[in-house]
Amino acid sequence: MPLPSEGGSRHLLRALRHRNYRLFFGGQTVSLVGTWITRIATSWLVYRLTGSELLLGIVGFCGQIPTLVLAPLAGVLVDRWDRHKILVITQVLSALQSLALAVLALAGIITVAEVIALQIVQGIINSFDTPARQSFVVEMVEEREDLPNAIALNSSMVNASRIIGPSVGGVLIALFGEGWCFLLDAISYLAVIASLLAMRLTRLERAPRETRLLEELRTGFAYVSGFVPVRSLLLLLALVGVMGMPYTVLMPVIASQVLHGGPHTLGILMTASGLGALGGTVYLASRHSVVGLGKVIVMATALFGSGLVAFSFSTTLFASIVTLVAVGLGFMVQMAATNTILQTVVDENLRGRVMAFYTMAFLGTAPIGSLMGGILADRIGAQRTILIGGIICLLGAAWFAGKRRSIGEHIRPIYVERGILPPPESAEVG
Repeated sequence: MPLPSEGGSRHLLRALRHRNYRLFFGGQTVSLVGTWITRIATSWLVYRLTGSELLLGIVGFCGQIPTLVLAPLAGVLVDRWDRHKILVITQVLSALQSLALAVLALAGIITVAEVIALQIVQGIINSFDTPARQSFVVEMVEEREDLPNAIALNSSMVNASRIIGPSVGGVLIALFGEGWCFLLDAISYLAVIASLLAMRLTRLERAPRETRLLEELRTGFAYVSGFVPVRSLLLLLALVGVMGMPYTVLMPVIASQVLHGGPHTLGILMTASGLGALGGTVYLASRHSVVGLGKVIVMATALFGSGLVAFSFSTTLFASIVTLVAVGLGFMVQMAATNTILQTVVDENLRGRVMAFYTMAFLGTAPIGSLMGGILADRIGAQRTILIGGIICLLGAAWFAGKRRSIGEHIRPIYVERGILPPPESAEVG
């Protein structure tokens, strides 16, 4: 297939010229719509059953804490095992988990305890699925120059589904109840499973590992903690996950108590955030180079924090929609730009472990934020909790801005070695 021209929509979609990536993109997009339908249905179900901000935080905590505990081990195994097979297994298990939610909800016997138990199961699955999926991108996109575009398109399909999923979910909940949302999600997994099975892959030869699993785990941790760019990027991402992302857990409270709406209002708020995030991924997909992403991360984190501060003061649906567009855009650009830099600088034999720590920073820290957010909102209110998170994210952006020069000095030689920058040190990296 010929190389697309470096302009227009073909440049934005250039990673789709790779057959395996096209299959993955299509199947995963369908599945992710179902995933977001389930997310909004789960939040609304828990809040409908309990009316408790604290339990919303606890459910979010239980769904993501396995990632914090298991992701480092999963990263070692992702570097050892066939990533394609891991993904097939995790997608099948995720479909079964959603089916279990559907059966219990449709039977009218579901309890918060069962939701929590199934959230833990999904968290365990995600601990292996997410680093495998992130690492598998390089096996689907044969040409390294298309990798940043593929990562941006990955983020775009997540956020396109965030626009469609919550809107559909809000309507389905209002018309039929949460159970049908869970069932639709279970069916949607068939699309990504089919796309994975249809791929034609050149199996990578993985050298036999002579080191023990624990030793490889220590090697991955030493690399992540000792290499300034990776450490700084992951610390900022973790800060945003802990302090900023609890706003998503508290969204049902804002929708019902502040905006005096129902599940449809919740769907609109989540769609607004997804719309902003989709705009951010379009921007990243349009970029021709990874050079300069450090500055982009600073600006995106500042936008995210500012948006949260503004959202915390909003009392009308229109103002909430506008601020959430900014929030979604800022978070997605920060997250996807971090992913792009990590995937560009890391060595292949460490990719699974590094992406596992990325998963920890992105998803694994979120349960701590969810629990903290639920507890804090129970005491001082959801709006003040979101305000505090936004202010701390702004401080994080200022801290990372001060680290940019040091990060650039470490990354520049790697980019020169890999042909991303010419040998003369004439381009800015961070």
